[in-house]
Amino acid sequence: MPWSRICFAALLSALSICADSRAQTNSGQDGPTVTPTVTPKKTTTGWPSYRGNPAMHGVAPGKLADKFKLAWSFKTDGAVLSSPVVAGDTVYFGSGDQSIYAVHLLTGTKKWSFKTDDMIDAPPLVVDGRVYIGSSDFFLYALNAKTGKLEWKFETGDTILGAANYARMKDGTTRIIVGSYDSNLHCFEAKTGKKLWSYETGNYINGTPAILGDYAVFGGCDAVLHVVSITTGKKVKEVELGADCHVAGSVALAKNRVYFGHYGNAFICVDLDDMKKPTWVYPNNRHAFFSSPAILEDRVVFGGRDKKLHCVSRKLGKPLWTFPTKRKIDGSPVACGDKVVFGSGDGRLYVLDVKTGKEVWKYEIGRPIFSSPAIANGMILIGSNDDHLYAFSPVRAKKTN
Repeated sequence: MPWSRICFAALLSALSICADSRAQTNSGQDGPTVTPTVTPKKTTTGWPSYRGNPAMHGVAPGKLADKFKLAWSFKTDGAVLSSPVVAGDTVYFGSGDQSIYAVHLLTGTKKWSFKTDDMIDAPPLVVDGRVYIGSSDFFLYALNAKTGKLEWKFETGDTILGAANYARMKDGTTRIIVGSYDSNLHCFEAKTGKKLWSYETGNYINGTPAILGDYAVFGGCDAVLHVVSITTGKKVKEVELGADCHVAGSVALAKNRVYFGHYGNAFICVDLDDMKKPTWVYPNNRHAFFSSPAILEDRVVFGGRDKKLHCVSRKLGKPLWTFPTKRKIDGSPVACGDKVVFGSGDGRLYVLDVKTGKEVWKYEIGRPIFSSPAIANGMILIGSNDDHLYAFSPVRAKKTN
């Protein structure tokens, strides 16, 4: 099999994520710990789902400032691995303290919280006035976005670490799709929680399925790229990636191509019309790729376990630049205008020029960051292993006469 030439057997430490990626939590007080510095104004943009849209592009609208200041931080009782989302004036995120939180975007004040029976590492999804989020207690929860009241829940057979995604159907209904460590992709009627189908794979599903038309596309710890019909729950296509090429992150879809990394030490692009071999392969001699990509018009940006952020050409996968950090980058970057934002295991939040890879701004939190950022209304939000969610507001350049 031609794909197997890039798949290596020495992956014991990397495969631990597919076995169990949950983090330890620490105690603390909940509530904002920094006085808000943002002047409230009308929110104009949002980030209601992990990676920004169902196709998982990881690109936010608008532009970002060159400098930022800490607006507020919100303290929970556990590590914040969950990537935040933003709908209206509210930020939603989960915590290792077993709760999902709704926090005011501009002030950092808590609106509500909802307790589950285990850690929440999964990012939320906000659709049609509901928050959908999985927990390590095996349940997918649907909550009222304004009040936090439970509307329905469904117990899968194991932990849920990836975000749910959604699809609009021709009959006007909405379907919620989520993977579980029970090795199944599950589909529900969004309003009622009625289970419509489950698609069984050969191992854990750690990431979030990407949606393209009637396709749900995802990889798993079975080292297979799956394409499933959202209407029927049946297999459309699949391709075996090769021994040890487990996909623990999420794929992204753009113009019928799938972009993703795997534990076979490569990041690849696959055309859905020709899945016999990759369109291109970006290999790494020693390190795996867990991070999901940001897909721009001419380039793809993603993190690596080699401690670098990578940027390659979208057409051919040729390297354009890399940016080194001091620890692995498992979180996923978000592009916005001419910049890209990401956190690293070295405890720093970085903003780079997306064309050159040069550093524009950074902030040292001091504890590992495995959450992916959200960008809304010119602000950057990200979780940290120090039990906080952080919000940064733009510093506008002073006008000169």
